[in-house]
Amino acid sequence: MDNLFKQQLAGLDLSGLTISSSPFISSDFPAQDAISQTLAAVWSDLFAVFTDTALEADVEDLGWGFVNLFHRAAQRKSKQLDRASDEVRALIASADGSEVHTSNLEEQIERAQAAEASMVAFEEMREVAAALYLDETHSSWKPVSSSRASHGAMLTSAVIQGRDFLKARSQSRRKALMPEGAPIIFAGGRNKQDSTEDAKTFANNVWATLDKVHNSVGDMVLVHGGDGKGADRLAASWAERRGVAQLTFSLDRHLGARAGFKRNEQMLGLAPRYVIAFPGNGVLERLVIEAKRRRITVVDRRGPLGVSPKTKPTDTGS
Repeated sequence: MDNLFKQQLAGLDLSGLTISSSPFISSDFPAQDAISQTLAAVWSDLFAVFTDTALEADVEDLGWGFVNLFHRAAQRKSKQLDRASDEVRALIASADGSEVHTSNLEEQIERAQAAEASMVAFEEMREVAAALYLDETHSSWKPVSSSRASHGAMLTSAVIQGRDFLKARSQSRRKALMPEGAPIIFAGGRNKQDSTEDAKTFANNVWATLDKVHNSVGDMVLVHGGDGKGADRLAASWAERRGVAQLTFSLDRHLGARAGFKRNEQMLGLAPRYVIAFPGNGVLERLVIEAKRRRITVVDRRGPLGVSPKTKPTDTGS
């Protein structure tokens, strides 16, 4: 349960100090079945209230907030873990062998272990709530400005912010913030379709293309811009359903017109196996051009309704 805490102490001189196992075991926390059943019941009862009312349009926002309750709780515990770990490092560095010092060190270690155990528990609750959100809205849940990482074993479709991924190259939380696998870039815009039927066809083509690539690259990590609308939203929902980890690179608005091109550089810097391109803007076109220049295979779906540009009008099965 205290793996992250042990990682944070890696490299320190721990001679003469034995870090005991976490004082918590699985039975000290709510059982997984109880969590699933309780949250499902709360979700069902809560959102049934809004069905067929003037507030039904707000259900998705309320659902997002419901999941975010557990995400924020896990974040608070993560910060407590960081503070306690810093205290432990400081105490180890200033060790004088006294009984008081040893007692203080043991207290901080126990605080760190308690924070980590609680953090993992809240993350697991968040994942149960996120699955309910996906079933209700058909959209993958992701936080506004932080990563949806998991330090336990439950999360398979992680959603990691790009900046956290880049920082994690040199940090002890590498495992939680760096999904393992082959990067596959997905890019597409918010193109509006002419009819509901066209929109459904486009969505089906997005999912079919991703399934085809996934069949070839079983350990793929889906890399995309994290847009809550358009093609990115369809891709994120696919990844959630298929249990594929996601790595999102949001635009850095401080860069102005350069933001999209900077994001292209960051994503291509991962040395992706493929770039999947659906219709988009000029920034996406530059992404395709640069990918080809680097000899990265491009799965081109920039034709009508998300098919290959080479597909004949009568052939939509590409």
